[in-house]
This record gives sequence, structure tokens and C-alpha cells, in this order.
Amino acid sequence: MAERRLSRWYFGVRQCLYYFQVHLQTQQEVKKKMLGMAIHVVKHDGVLALYNGLSASLCRQMSYSLTRFAIYETVRDVLGSTNKGPMPFYQKVLLGAFGGFTGGFIGTPSDLVNVRMQNDMKLPPELRRKVFREEGVRKLFSGATMASSRGAMVTLACYDQAKQLVLGTGLMGDNIFTHFLSSFIAGGCATFLCQPLDVMKTRLMNSKGEYTGVTHCLRETAKLGPMAFYKGLVPAGIRLIPQTVLTFIFLEQLKNHFGIRIVS
Repeated sequence: MAERRLSRWYFGVRQCLYYFQVHLQTQQEVKKKMLGMAIHVVKHDGVLALYNGLSASLCRQMSYSLTRFAIYETVRDVLGSTNKGPMPFYQKVLLGAFGGFTGGFIGTPSDLVNVRMQNDMKLPPELRRKVFREEGVRKLFSGATMASSRGAMVTLACYDQAKQLVLGTGLMGDNIFTHFLSSFIAGGCATFLCQPLDVMKTRLMNSKGEYTGVTHCLRETAKLGPMAFYKGLVPAGIRLIPQTVLTFIFLEQLKNHFGIRIVS
């Protein structure tokens, strides 16, 4: 029961942060910061509005995250056992990019629905968009290019390499503290590298036809200045870094307790 309550609390907080991130990214002008956006949303829509899209977010995690982890972990362990040693870093990057790209594409429909559920709550019920019914299946994959590219950038190789470097110092063993530090480094790198792609992805998914494509969206966003590509960076970091830390700590514990050999 305690684990179930912790899980609900974690995903609830994560969704609140994602809500701020999406609203900051879809502003046409850089005018509200995270705290100002939070006060505005709660004042006009209520506290529960912060949890809009929670079901779609869970669906995205089940499709995007499971796909990329399955591809990366399976292929890495097979190649690691064949080569009798850890994979070179460039191979980890390529494998992580492939897994992330595939997962990003598969998770695009639920990601788009998540973005729409958060933004359309600002509209009257009759103006809220029903993607499949009104716009067709193809629209469910709007922003797939950016989502897949972002998935490729959030490579699992960052964690593997960070862990290898931490262990290489000889100061720490393969324990939970190493897993925490390695995943913290990986989460920080992923947040900074992926934020411009995340902004583009969100804008394309929330588009009502104002962008003709990725290039057009890039040009329009660039007109707002360089910082427009880093809108929502703070809530993104607060959301993604703890998520990365918890994900890899839990993953390592599951591996240790279920007897799976770790090739790092």
C-alpha cells in the first residue's frame, strides 16, 4: 500500500511539473515564469487542472520508456556477453539513440494527447479538439520527428558511461550511491540537451495548423529569441532529473534482486 501511494504521489507531482513545462513552452511570448504560471493556472482552473493529461502521461511512459529500455538493455547485454566486456561508448550512444528514436515514435500518439489535454482545458468544451475523430490517425503522429529526435538524444548511454566513469575513480563501489550520482549526471545532461527539441515537439503537437512543418516551427520559435528554445527548462529539470534518478535506482535494484547480470 505504501509503495502504491508513493507511486501515485510521484506521478502526480511529475504531471504537475509537465503541465507547467507545456504551458511555458506554448506561450507565444516569454512572459510568465514557472511560479507565475502555477498561480495563474490554480487561480483560473483549480488545483486539479495541474493533473490534466495524467492518464495520457502514464500511457506514454508505458509505450515510450518500455520500448527504449527493452531495445537498449536487451541488445547491450547480448553484445556485452558476446564481447566479454563492456561496449565502447560510441556503440552505447548509437544503440541508445536507436532505442530512444523508436520509443519516441511509438509514444508520439499518447504524448500528443497529453499535450492537447493540458492545453485544451483552457478552451470551452465545444472547442476542445478530438484528435482521432476530427483530425484523423495521421494527426496522432504530429511532432513525431521531434519526439523521435528527442528520444534519440535522451540516450541511456549517458547513464552507462557516467556509471563507468564513477566506478573507474575507485572511490565508490557498485552501490546505490553510485547509481544515484550516475543517474543524476545523466538526467542533467538529458534535460539540457533535449530542451530545444522538447519545445519544438510541444509546439508542433499543440499546433492548430499555424506551422507548415518542422522548419517553419523552428523559424517562428527562433523569432522569439534564443531563450525561447529553453522555455520550461526549470520544471523540465525538476521533472526529468528525479525521474531519471528513480528510474535507474529501481532498475538496478530489480536487476540485483532478480539475478540479472549487469554489463556496464
